[in-house]
Order: sequence, then C-alpha cells, then structure tokens
Amino acid sequence: MNQGPLNKAGERRPDWAALAIAAVLVAISAVIFFDAARLREVSGYSPVGPSTVPMAIAVVLLLLAVWTVIAAFRGDFPAREKQEIQPVAWVVGGLAAQMLLLNTAGFSIATGVLFAATAAGFGKRKLWISLPVGIVLCLVVWLIFAGLLQLSLPAGPLERLFQ
Repeated sequence: MNQGPLNKAGERRPDWAALAIAAVLVAISAVIFFDAARLREVSGYSPVGPSTVPMAIAVVLLLLAVWTVIAAFRGDFPAREKQEIQPVAWVVGGLAAQMLLLNTAGFSIATGVLFAATAAGFGKRKLWISLPVGIVLCLVVWLIFAGLLQLSLPAGPLERLFQ
C-alpha cells in the first residue's frame, strides 16, 4: 500500500486533490438529489418513477465520494506527475474560441480552430497544417449531419457554399 504524501515531520497527510474531487462528487450528488426530489412520483402499480434513476445515480456518486475520502486519508492514490499548464491552456483556449466563433464563423471553422488548438496541446504545433485539416474534417462532419441526417448545426460562410 502506498503511504501517500508525507509532511515535513514524516507523517502521512491527506491527499488534498482527492479530497477536492470528493467535494465535487458530493456537490454533484446534492444537486441531483435536490432535482430528483422535486420530481413528482407517479402513483401507480410500479414503485419506479421519474426520480428513481437520478436518485440511484446520486447515491452512487455519494458512495464514490465517501470511497474517495477514505482513499485520500489512507494514501491509496498513486503519486501524480506534475501538471503541465500549457497543453491544458491550448485545449481550454480552443474550447473558448469555438464557443465564441460558433455562431459567426459556423461549425466547420469554429470546430477546426478547436481541432488545431487541441492538436497543439498534444504537441503538434504546426497550425498551418492542423487548422485547414481540422476545418476540412469538420466540414465533412457538418455535411453528414446537416445533409444526410437533416440535423441543424450552426452554418457559417463556408457551410453556406454547400447549402
């Protein structure tokens, strides 16, 4: 068993990242409990109603939170590598750019930007290659969804050429 992180005195201390994850799990579970409790139970022949599955999910999340807390205090989590901020920033920046561009530039360009930023986050920094490749792939996806499946995705100037 891993003894977990140690403080300066050599004593085992809790894994604070795991405790933060447990707190998030408890918060999500509480929101689901609150929302499911507001659903009206259907009175009828079956005890299963609209809140049954959400309540089960909330209970499972709560049990996972308790398990995570126990594991955090026991030091059961393996040592984590240092988090690299730059790749995360590329992906989050790509998501933000996609959300900002989606309604004006359309699905293909906005999602192509996300594709290129994610590729850069994973180490492929040649944006002059990954951006057009991403836009073409996303245009193909848009054509399949909008043309064949008749689903509505945001259209920009590039997609309007094919409408």
